[in-house]
Amino acid sequence: MPVEGYKVDVEKAVGYKYNTEKVICNKRDFLLYALGVGVKEDELKYLYELHKDFSPLPTYPLVLLHKGDDFNINDFRARAQGGDPLPGVPPYNPDKIVHGEQSLTVHTPFPVEGGRFNAQKTCTGVFDKGSGMVIETTVDLYDEQDKVHYCTMVSKSFVRGYGGWNGPKGPKAVSYTPPKRNPDAVEVFASGTNQALIYRLSGDYNPLHADTDLAPTVGFPKPILHGLCTYGACGHAIIKALANNDASRFKHIEGRFASPVFPGETIEVYMWKVDSKDPKTQGVIFAAKVKERDIVVLNNGYALLYKQESKL
Repeated sequence: MPVEGYKVDVEKAVGYKYNTEKVICNKRDFLLYALGVGVKEDELKYLYELHKDFSPLPTYPLVLLHKGDDFNINDFRARAQGGDPLPGVPPYNPDKIVHGEQSLTVHTPFPVEGGRFNAQKTCTGVFDKGSGMVIETTVDLYDEQDKVHYCTMVSKSFVRGYGGWNGPKGPKAVSYTPPKRNPDAVEVFASGTNQALIYRLSGDYNPLHADTDLAPTVGFPKPILHGLCTYGACGHAIIKALANNDASRFKHIEGRFASPVFPGETIEVYMWKVDSKDPKTQGVIFAAKVKERDIVVLNNGYALLYKQESKL
């Protein structure tokens, strides 16, 4: 049931720019992230810093806001609730937040040495979905010194129970329906039973992914895998299968989280090549399914790859 009396002032919220956050990373973070999303030892270009073609996976920046400007473990709840509050949006229970959708657009390939960056976050939408509200935030990542614009990340979070305040419903979602033919590629990610425990070391220390006592109190029999771990595994699968494992050809990815994954399950990533509006890029529709339960866990997936002769 919607929370009685909850009301959002959309005009105050949308367009609000949060205080700039400082974030930092190095090569070690890239190696750990690659392990966290399931890269195996036969792809040393993501796992060995002295490899001649070493590069970070393009989806790495998605963990930076969780990690922040520290290399130590952080308090997830304090970090999630910290910072400046969003004007026009009254307080809500953070336990009701579900990560709904995520996109990442690369403007400049991420530096292989890592560095210090400024993350500029803007509220770009608050929508009333009846049973809850969707808060859309856009984060632009810039180099701290020379202001190079590396990427744009858009996140949509669904807050259960905080709808029904007669607000805007939001634009109609773009639907990426897989073609009615066999996929052009399928990659398999056999997650380990400790996968969430590895992935969390990249900066997302949400106890839901580690605490066996907490998980049942929020409706899960045991800790679940981070949605962005599955998401990163999909990005890696697309690069490996359809871009000749050349991370510099990666331009864009978006997708919707459909169902949780449990560590130890096998994730199958299905990919279909489709035309894009830009002749320099190849469109890819993708979806991820857990093999053991035959359930889709990430859908409405779409990616863009630079064609071999047209990469950045």
